[in-house]
Amino acid sequence: MPLGAVLYESGCAQQYVYFPTTAIISLLYVMEDGASAEIAVVGNEGVLGVAVFMGGNTMPNRAVVQSGGYGYRLKATLLKDEIERGGGRRAATLQQLLLRYSQALITQMAQTAVCNRHHSVEQQLCRWLLLSLDRLESNELVMTQELIANMLGVRREGVTVAAGNLQRAGLIRYSRGHIVVLDRPGLEKAACECYAVVKLECDRLLSDMSQVGKHQANVQQYLRIN
Repeated sequence: MPLGAVLYESGCAQQYVYFPTTAIISLLYVMEDGASAEIAVVGNEGVLGVAVFMGGNTMPNRAVVQSGGYGYRLKATLLKDEIERGGGRRAATLQQLLLRYSQALITQMAQTAVCNRHHSVEQQLCRWLLLSLDRLESNELVMTQELIANMLGVRREGVTVAAGNLQRAGLIRYSRGHIVVLDRPGLEKAACECYAVVKLECDRLLSDMSQVGKHQANVQQYLRIN
């Protein structure tokens, strides 16, 4: 999953579902004038393509690779067939996990909308960085200011000011599209409550099944991965 790749567009039928392992996917709502804003991120905790098993088949958003990496891709028809057929405890476990994740994703979308409306660009940037870090193995992100501005739905100048403030506070180091988080506890203190709300709900819903290895094992054992 290379950085910037578009995995699906708004309104298009989803041919595949994706289980990211090291990549992070951004769900963006794109306006008629081309402006966009991120509504959620999907990483190694979840699945891209909830419309497939929720019955809608399409979503009103674009899915773009925010952080390049790898993942598993499964034909949507295979997942739909397994869910409709049932098939024992493993199928029930998989379906329960997918539904729990869907609830966590809805929480993230709702909280993102509140955050974008009521909190500063600096707080939004902190939330976005923390959500990304939770889905990465390192403390470094490769991301240009323009891409961050598109994700947050703000002007590029606003990202420049916010990133500069965080850098002067010793929380991050930013240079030529590379962001290194130097002080995660400090970044959490600088963030608004929105990050904690999303993190706590995700942990509550997925804590007993959210380990990446166990999640991948469940998928690989039960479904034929293409």
